[in-house]
Amino acid sequence: MTTITTVEQLETLYGTPGAASKVKEIDWISDEYAALIKASPFVALATAGPEGLDCSPRGDRGEVVRILDAKRVALPDRRGNDRIDSLRNIVRDPRVALLFLIPGSGTTLRINGRATISADPQLLEDFAVDGKAPRSVILIEVETIYFQCARAIVRARLWDAEAQEAANGLPTPGAILSALSEAKVGGEAYDREWPERARKSLW
Repeated sequence: MTTITTVEQLETLYGTPGAASKVKEIDWISDEYAALIKASPFVALATAGPEGLDCSPRGDRGEVVRILDAKRVALPDRRGNDRIDSLRNIVRDPRVALLFLIPGSGTTLRINGRATISADPQLLEDFAVDGKAPRSVILIEVETIYFQCARAIVRARLWDAEAQEAANGLPTPGAILSALSEAKVGGEAYDREWPERARKSLW
């Protein structure tokens, strides 16, 4: 197997990208890109820190990211496991990347930029859902934004109901925790209590 070790080798292997691949990348949020952002309830947030890279799923009721202006978006940090891996990284390295998914659409959207974390009381209140505000909001300055073509979604048949594997037979979170902790954490009780626990802690 030949290992590619230089950019020149890569460019020789792949050739020159077409015009569409270049013209779609801009440094501000166009009306068309704004429409995609507003339609997306899910985004993957990639961050980097001294320990390495991290990619965290984020979802919300309605749009997951709010557009502040043509150069800035805001992502509320909803309740989760409190590991704060992404937030810890942002404090030390502001570079972030976002990948938006839109249910039913093959088009995805990518943003690269720099982030800060705000705990401004008014901002937190603006993002409250059912009276519950996030503990922080990630503010992202857009450096590049562009859509990704549908090939990955089509290949994966991501929105094809017939291709979606049934959950039956897959290890549950409770089973995984139990196996990794020698039955000290997790188990059937964890899975049984999860729906109610989630209902009370979504926001």
